[in-house]
Amino acid sequence: MLKILGVIGGVVVIAIGIVLVLATTRPDTFHVERSAAIKAPPERVFAIINDFRHWPSWSPWQKHDPEMKQTVSGPASGKGAVSQWEGNSKVGAGHIEIVDAIPPSRITMKLDMVRPMEAHHIVEYTLKPEGNTTMVTWAMHGSQPFLVKIMSVFIDCDKMVGGDFEQGLENLKALAEK
Repeated sequence: MLKILGVIGGVVVIAIGIVLVLATTRPDTFHVERSAAIKAPPERVFAIINDFRHWPSWSPWQKHDPEMKQTVSGPASGKGAVSQWEGNSKVGAGHIEIVDAIPPSRITMKLDMVRPMEAHHIVEYTLKPEGNTTMVTWAMHGSQPFLVKIMSVFIDCDKMVGGDFEQGLENLKALAEK
């Protein structure tokens, strides 16, 4: 019995060691990006993204938690506008602030998550006219601390967050093309 426990313990130690070594090979930063073509002028799409009061109608996280509490403060839109939210375990809690807005081509935001774990990232939307459509790119990037690197051995954050970006862009497209 002790021999079996010793073998199991050794396997567990080796497995933990492998995970830690794999985590050290992960990059120090991450970048998630998705794009969609929207049949609407950049000014219309920009106005929807640039005003947090519109977000409940297209945000993918609103569907994850319809009871999410959101408060908007600061200017109605543009630089200085802030959205703060508190939701279930799928959406967590935090706030996002527009730190730069260049109509109708670019919006940059600072995202500060409080839970499920503290994180600080940059979110960027770029809008480029292409014929009768606007190519919208939604990107997020930031640092990847060691704990997140360990999690990334098991969880593909690009797929997880990227799926939400894809859904959000689909929702944004439906709203902007109305």
